[in-house]
Amino acid sequence: MSSPHPTPDSTESDEFLWLEQIHGERALDWVREQNARTEQLLDGPELDALESAMLKALDAPDRIAMVSKRGPLYYNFWRDAEHPRGLWRRTDWESYRAGTPQWEVLLDVDRLAEEEQTPWVFAGAQLLRPDRDRALLRLSPDGGDAVRVREFDLTAREFVPVDQGGFDLPVAKTHVSWLDRDRLLVGTVVDPDPQTGDVTRSSYPRAQRVLRRGEELTAADQVFTVDREHVAAFGHHDSTPGWERTVAVDAVDFHRSVTWLRTDDASAGTGEERPGWRRIEVPEDAEVSFHRQWITVYLKTDAQIRGTDHRAGSLLVAPAQQWLDGTAELNPVSLPDARTVLSSWTWTASHLVLVLLQDVASVLQAVPQGRLTEADAAASARPVPLDPPNPHDPFLTLSAAAVDDEDPDCGDDLWVTATGALTPTTLLRLTLDAAADLPAGPQTAAGSGAVEADVVLRREVVASAPERFDASGLAVTQHWVTSDDGTQVPYFQIGPQDAPLDGRSPVVMDGYGGFQASKLPGYSAIQGLGWLSRRSEDGRTGIWVIANIRGGGEFGPGWHRAALRENRHRAYQDFAAVARDLVARGVTSRERLAATGRSNGGLLMGNMATQYPELFGALSCGVPLLDMRRYTVLSAGHSWIAEYGDPDVPEDWAFIRTFSPYHLLVDRPVAGAQAGRDAEGPSTGYPHQLVWTATSDDRVGPVQARKYAARLQRLGVPQTWFHEDLDGGHAGASDNRQAASMNARSLHFLWRSVAGSGHTL
Repeated sequence: MSSPHPTPDSTESDEFLWLEQIHGERALDWVREQNARTEQLLDGPELDALESAMLKALDAPDRIAMVSKRGPLYYNFWRDAEHPRGLWRRTDWESYRAGTPQWEVLLDVDRLAEEEQTPWVFAGAQLLRPDRDRALLRLSPDGGDAVRVREFDLTAREFVPVDQGGFDLPVAKTHVSWLDRDRLLVGTVVDPDPQTGDVTRSSYPRAQRVLRRGEELTAADQVFTVDREHVAAFGHHDSTPGWERTVAVDAVDFHRSVTWLRTDDASAGTGEERPGWRRIEVPEDAEVSFHRQWITVYLKTDAQIRGTDHRAGSLLVAPAQQWLDGTAELNPVSLPDARTVLSSWTWTASHLVLVLLQDVASVLQAVPQGRLTEADAAASARPVPLDPPNPHDPFLTLSAAAVDDEDPDCGDDLWVTATGALTPTTLLRLTLDAAADLPAGPQTAAGSGAVEADVVLRREVVASAPERFDASGLAVTQHWVTSDDGTQVPYFQIGPQDAPLDGRSPVVMDGYGGFQASKLPGYSAIQGLGWLSRRSEDGRTGIWVIANIRGGGEFGPGWHRAALRENRHRAYQDFAAVARDLVARGVTSRERLAATGRSNGGLLMGNMATQYPELFGALSCGVPLLDMRRYTVLSAGHSWIAEYGDPDVPEDWAFIRTFSPYHLLVDRPVAGAQAGRDAEGPSTGYPHQLVWTATSDDRVGPVQARKYAARLQRLGVPQTWFHEDLDGGHAGASDNRQAASMNARSLHFLWRSVAGSGHTL
């Protein structure tokens, strides 16, 4: 494919480079002006009421307090109206199970933020094993990816002072793991110089260090480094008793990596590559993990490993030491087919539990560990049945996680969460049958025709969230549409069961289509309050649509690869095909059709605006990639070259330019008469657009959103609106109030654009 344009340098015809100064006064003045303009448009009683309702749902005291078991106690992080930045706390099982948990508050983040005059955002904790009396807390000063890591004493419930040897790592994109009580495995940036420092071009650490208590970071030994052109050096120490191991990962790009296992033998490296490290010899695009005695390999492409062919999407398992010694082979325990793919997996004491997607609906299976080395291990998978779903909401999304496979009293217990677009989340605790690990007797042998016993011994509903919006009369249906190249693409429609097919229902489409991330239905008070329970001026109920376009993971690695790099247009063709189908079926019309997307989904929205403006009445474009010529030099953009291509390579820029919205505004000007949408002022044909971001987003960054909105306005598109929050990071929100404000603003904008007969925007 050749480009009609000469390959430019990264500043070609870019009149808004000054907006890339994230904290520059001129740029921030522009942001303030845009915020005031957008707030003047949207602020008022209706938005206030919507935001208040969303915040009430997000802060509701009867939400499920999800917990993680660490030793005998159950840990939870909780935000509510009184604690907007949150409480890190723990409780015992009996009171939690009874629904009256006796919480011990370990850290009040609001109090900490006030004491230290820093708006801290809690980003997770890692407990020291086996004592679990210390933890490493991750705290972000603005909601971004960069965090400060501090050692916390769980007995005293306070940070360990640095002058008493406490670990305290400065704010950076840090990954850290306990090696033992007095040593950490740390990946962080000490020297940010892009040429000589320990940072990659993607803004992540390129070295793993062993940091000893009381030692300065600059003095810590580097034990693992990667090329600065690679994404990052990651590391983790597994402290499972009896299975301790240290693993490091050279993330070559976003989809390729090399995994290394630390050895005691300094000569055990592959050749002279890395003395003291052993390379795991699998394809670079495979995912490798260890659990106790097992190694698992998830394949993203067809591969031959040690002479055996394996299919993409397979999960391969082997006893780790035997496989490393060459005395065991990797064995497939989950094999994909045209409609079924592996979504995730977890381990209990006796089972490997698989979460599968069958036509984008979740199912659970359990494989006894005693069968994992057998030739037909995949055939040994048993269904893990749950209660029959609601007939109006049959497409539940399930997740599974072991409770604590080290605890002999509950080693085969499993957390399962079940949720649907109209089904509030339920938390269940299942106990699997450890005896199912034994070989089957004649009465249950394969092919005997006998009914297999239920692999679940006990099912307990621990908690169920209440309904947050009126879903009476609503239903979830799945539909399929043929994309431009003949591929069948599914989508979910959530709305009135008897909605008239006269093209007048307000519809919002939600999409992503990248990085093998699946877009699955789940219960959302935000969606329900902001769309599904609202009525238009002519009495129509809102309809929400989830488009399962290529680039995602709904049908495995092949579904993702189909929209990589030069094939990125397939994701956009799929989304457009769904939009056309909604109109063709009479569900909605162009004037009543909106769409929303964030991050890579924001890039999707930019391409809908510039390539398919005739299909949509309004778009909400959040924390987006939009300038694909300079995305690799902005924030963490260099890490996504494997997904989109490298604009510095002429052959890549030739296809990247075709899906760079910032450039398509110039390359493909839209005439209002052809596009068929009038707007206040000049008729441009573009849909109404709200472009929003956060100053503190250190992953995508705010500048692409700024530049895109500014160029749209310069081109005379008055129905372009922009809003930028100061903090919130790439998530767009640091607390529930900010989340409510962000979501209410986005959905209110779309609703006003497409749900009113007068199109009040």
